[in-house]
Amino acid sequence: MERVGPAPTSTFAYNDVMAIRARATRVRPNPRKGQFPPIRSIGRPWEPHKDIYHFLLKRSWVGFFFFVILGFLVTNAAFALLYASQPGGIANARPGSLEDAFFFSVQTMATIGYGTMAPVTRFAHIIVTVEAIVGILSVALVTGITFSKFSRPSARIVFSDKMVIAPRNGVPHLMFRLANWRHNQVLEAHLRLILLVTERTTEGETLRRPYELPLVRDRNAVFSLTWLAMHKIDEQSPFFGPDALPRLREQGAQLFVSLYGLDETVGQNIHARYPYSLDDVVWNARFRDLLTDLPDGTRQLNYVNFHEIDLMPMPSSSAKPLDTTADAKAAALPQHPLPAREKTGSIGQNKIA
Repeated sequence: MERVGPAPTSTFAYNDVMAIRARATRVRPNPRKGQFPPIRSIGRPWEPHKDIYHFLLKRSWVGFFFFVILGFLVTNAAFALLYASQPGGIANARPGSLEDAFFFSVQTMATIGYGTMAPVTRFAHIIVTVEAIVGILSVALVTGITFSKFSRPSARIVFSDKMVIAPRNGVPHLMFRLANWRHNQVLEAHLRLILLVTERTTEGETLRRPYELPLVRDRNAVFSLTWLAMHKIDEQSPFFGPDALPRLREQGAQLFVSLYGLDETVGQNIHARYPYSLDDVVWNARFRDLLTDLPDGTRQLNYVNFHEIDLMPMPSSSAKPLDTTADAKAAALPQHPLPAREKTGSIGQNKIA
């Protein structure tokens, strides 16, 4: 592995590289990191009650139980007001006591039935009947939604923080890597890389248009450890040419990765996605090795190096002074055409179990 000198020449900020190298914390999948930008709707009324099932499924576990507890308390409070509206309707309850009426409602909805308090009037019996029906339906609905959230298949895929551009067999490639955090088998995994750019038509309309960037290998029969994905930068690639990065910045380009496959453990399809920006692209760098074959045949995966990158020596002819601004990064790109399309061989770092 090449070692970088004290003042590497690169389009990536030297301080950023040092920060990446200095990290010693263990890598953990962060569901909040890499989230897609939120969507703010105007002119669309907020009506969660019309799609309550989907609304609750989207909530986190904390948010889900918050709404369940809130609904339980509000419902019992409403029935308590009905019980308290008729003094003497509940035996052994203090007259006009909203507290006793609330706890009697809780016992009725949960079918506890201690026997201390009981309805004695026709009105109270009618309210108890209605509440029993509401309690049965509520328990069934909450149980079903809880099971759906618990059994819903999820992907535990870790994506690299950065993308790198480096030559492979003399041809530059855009690369990123991902790992299966569970170390089980994801069968028939399919990986896609989408470039989203803003284009303006001759009529003056602005469109957001996605382009799928072809990968050297976009399918994996068995994905269990790591996967180094590579996009060849040739004449057909949007990253081709010395003006590629400034042009893509002007178009507001974004990169999106999606993975789809069959989880062998649960026997259901799973998917994962991750967004990248142009600021996440590191030129003339490579990922640090993290997979080692031990003498006994065991494969050791060092997640400490998962996000680590190393700068590669740049040719002296293309050396530029280091600058951390975006414009300087773009200006520091090699000012010579990239090599033509060549056939690529196997990449030793892309080891898949």
